[in-house]
Amino acid sequence: MFKTLRARFLISHILPLLIVIPLAGIATTYLFEQRILFPSLLSELKGTASVLGRLAAHEQEIWNDPGYAERLLMQGSFRESGRLMLLDRNGILLASSEPSDTDRIGEQIDLPGVEAARQGQVVTQFSYSTFLKDDIADALAPVIGSDGQILGFIRLSYHRFSLADQIYQMRYILTVILTVGLLLGAVIGAALAINVSRPVEQATHTVYKLANGEGDEILPETGAEEMRRLAHSVNALMERLRNLETARKRLLSNLVHEIGRPLGALRMGIEALSHGANRDEKFYEELLAGMDQETVRLQRLLEDLSHLHEQTLGVLELDQRPVDLLKWLPETLSPWQQLALQKRLHWELQLPKSLPMIQADPLRLGQVVGNLVSNAIKFTPGGGRINIEAGSDQKEVWLQIKDNGPGIPQEEQKNLFAPFVRGKQGRRFPQGMGLGLSIARELVEAHGGRLELESEAGWGSRFTIRLPIKQNVR
Repeated sequence: MFKTLRARFLISHILPLLIVIPLAGIATTYLFEQRILFPSLLSELKGTASVLGRLAAHEQEIWNDPGYAERLLMQGSFRESGRLMLLDRNGILLASSEPSDTDRIGEQIDLPGVEAARQGQVVTQFSYSTFLKDDIADALAPVIGSDGQILGFIRLSYHRFSLADQIYQMRYILTVILTVGLLLGAVIGAALAINVSRPVEQATHTVYKLANGEGDEILPETGAEEMRRLAHSVNALMERLRNLETARKRLLSNLVHEIGRPLGALRMGIEALSHGANRDEKFYEELLAGMDQETVRLQRLLEDLSHLHEQTLGVLELDQRPVDLLKWLPETLSPWQQLALQKRLHWELQLPKSLPMIQADPLRLGQVVGNLVSNAIKFTPGGGRINIEAGSDQKEVWLQIKDNGPGIPQEEQKNLFAPFVRGKQGRRFPQGMGLGLSIARELVEAHGGRLELESEAGWGSRFTIRLPIKQNVR
């Protein structure tokens, strides 16, 4: 029971209303009757009894002729709303508007509050009856003659029939109001439950479709803040899965290309050797050199995939040691300088007179620098410029590799460090799987640093490696 979020939300909204509204209705009814209706009734009854007492004081015949008093009461309309009794000074009943009191005429009536009435007070009393079975309100007023003597008493009371309609009508109105409030609460609760559960159902349906590889519907990020965050999370998950699927397809495509090309070249070399290519010494040496280059390319591919595997597992081991950048950088950049000069690029290396020692893995750091310099050489046309500069401040050491190549458009920069991503310029160069920059950033971050990019289409690119300076490095 109540297995759905909508049902539970609806019950949680309506249940307090089912408890609070009836209790509030009972309390309101009780307070209204006790604080407003009945006090007002007693006040009205007291005033009426007092006026009747003053009028009766001027009708001497009432006290001298009980028959006259009886006829006078029968002509009135008291029996419709209550009871009017005339009693002499000793409490003997002279006349009553209630036909059932006829047998009691001439009898002494026990009147509560009669002593206070003898003192000239109008005495009122109230008996609360939940089911309105008895007389509810009663007033006893003394009749005082012109000589100041008490002639008798007037007792005026409202019985159940005179108040039942008013009280029942009031209770009915309150019941209707509370019922309407409860129904409105139920309707509003149902609307809110539907409004809350619909986005959850949409998110659940979308995630289920994603799990089955169906559709890529974007959820609208509307409604309450929690619902917007839920929709945003599902959309982010969907975008992440889409990118992973794209990366997976790109990986398979790149693997087929990158492995197939060198293997095809090696197979052709082996076939050439089997047909006597070794008889021509010069051709034989060139063939072996070409085959060696293809194996080197396969080795690099294997290393890139190994780094990708380490990224996936989150395990990246570094052999950190003190590194003197002033000595290490020229040695590391020397092979790349020769390659740049062969391409007729202007090479410039600017190093300060001193740089602090850093704690780093020289092989891994050399891989980062080699990747960035290799890209700069690859994408800079002949006659261009490669500028490498290093420096430091109190907290970190930085190394910049700058070129004046075609640059990287803004729309490509946000995904440039993702695996298997190659810019549009990279499509002119079929070599590579698009892992270099992803691995470079991962290695820099493993050293506690960061890799930054500044580039603009048509103006070249500048990559900056920033590494922290650790104290007591010797």
